[in-house]
Amino acid sequence: MLEIPRVPAATHPLIEIEGLGRRFGTDPPVDALIDVDLLVQPGDWLAIVGPSGSGKSTLLNVLGCLDRQTSGTYLFDGVDVAALSDKQRAGLRSRGIGFVFQSFHLMAHRTVIENVMLAEIYRKDAGGDRRERAAMALEQVGLGHRMEYLPTKLSGGERQRVAIARAVMGAPGMLLCDEPTGNLDSTTTESILELFAGLNEHGQTVVMITHEHEVAERAHRQVRMTDGRLLEIHATV
Repeated sequence: MLEIPRVPAATHPLIEIEGLGRRFGTDPPVDALIDVDLLVQPGDWLAIVGPSGSGKSTLLNVLGCLDRQTSGTYLFDGVDVAALSDKQRAGLRSRGIGFVFQSFHLMAHRTVIENVMLAEIYRKDAGGDRRERAAMALEQVGLGHRMEYLPTKLSGGERQRVAIARAVMGAPGMLLCDEPTGNLDSTTTESILELFAGLNEHGQTVVMITHEHEVAERAHRQVRMTDGRLLEIHATV
C-alpha cells in the first residue's frame, strides 16, 4: 500500500459554528437545529451521535453545504458559507468536502477506477493524470488489485473502500461520513474504521454521523444530539 499523503495543516478551525439554527415550515414550524455551537479543528475526528430525529442528519446537511441554516453562523475553513451563492457553495462542496455514504452510491456499469475518477470530473478538474491519481487513491485504500472490476463484483467492504477512495480524490479538507458502516458486518466495519484511522493519522479531518456506539468510540470526540441541541461533547481518546 502506498504511503498516504499528509493533508496540509490550516491556521484556523476548519469548522466554526455559532448559534446555528434550522427551522422547517411555518404552521407550526419545526426547529431541527437549535442554537448549535461547534468547533472542529483540522485533523480532528468527530462522531455525531443521537437517536433518529435528533437533528444529526440536518446538521450533516448544513455542514456539507447541502442545506442552509436559518440562523447563526457557519464558517468553513474561514469562509462564511451563508454569504455564498448556490454556485459558490457547490464549488466549495465539491472541492473542500469528500462524502462517504452508507449506500456507497457507486455506478454499477462503471469500473472501480472509473467510479473514483468521476470525483474529479464532477469537480470539472483538468484531466491530466486523473487516472493515475485515481489509481493512487485506490492503492491507499488497499484496492489497487480491483481497479478494473465492476462494483457488483465487490463485497460491501470493498465497495465502501471505493467510495472512500473517491471521497479523498483531490485531498478535501473534510471527509463527511453518513453512517459509513451501517451496511457492513462487524469484521468489515473494523477494517473500514482502521482505514479512517490511517487517513486521520495523516491529517485528514473526519466528521461522522453514526448511531453505533462502537463506531463512535473510535473517534477523537463525540457530539451527542437530542431534540436539535448539542447536549454533550467529550473526548474518547
